[in-house]
Amino acid sequence: MRTIIYVDGFNLYYRMLKNRPDLKWLNPFLMAQNILNTSHQIIRLNYYIARISTRVHDPEAPARQAVYLSALATVPEIAIHEGNFMISEPWMPLTSPARAKPNGYVWAQPLPDVVKVVKSEEKGSDVNLASHLVRDAFLDAFDVAVIVTNDSDLVEPMRIVRDEAKKRVGLLIPVKSPSQSLVKASSFQLHISNTHLSKAQFADHITRSDGRVVNRPLTWC
Repeated sequence: MRTIIYVDGFNLYYRMLKNRPDLKWLNPFLMAQNILNTSHQIIRLNYYIARISTRVHDPEAPARQAVYLSALATVPEIAIHEGNFMISEPWMPLTSPARAKPNGYVWAQPLPDVVKVVKSEEKGSDVNLASHLVRDAFLDAFDVAVIVTNDSDLVEPMRIVRDEAKKRVGLLIPVKSPSQSLVKASSFQLHISNTHLSKAQFADHITRSDGRVVNRPLTWC
């Protein structure tokens, strides 16, 4: 079965990788091969992500992400699709009464109604994934689509692919208790385990086609 994998990069990261730096050097193509049975001929893996901002709490994170994207680019079957990562500083209302005092901080009295916060948002990746999924289905680019996510925003495009394009849509689930709406919209479901991730790590040093070497970040060892 011709199979295309669609990876929601941030969903996978926050569900399984954020607190496991030893698993972040992941080859998602190898992971998918290890989980799916041999009836699947994986012809492409689409990886959806956005470049994180230098304004995140960890100033080294953008550089590590760039190294990881360079590693992904060494796999011919992987296509990287970038959205946008946006930082804004909106005014947001406080809960009333305020229920938390971080680090023993004593709230000034009277409490303000609103505060200014730093808000980070990924834009475009889920729309790109949904658009490519539906397009590929109606172009007969695959027999089976497999989506790595637990984002219920993808329920409707999955339903369209399954019910209207008459294609099978599988889920590789990065959580123990998946969204039931996603499960209902899919043709089959498989869980991703930490063992799957550990067995699908890139080599610590990868040589690119131009001879340059991509090294695993030291903090991911």
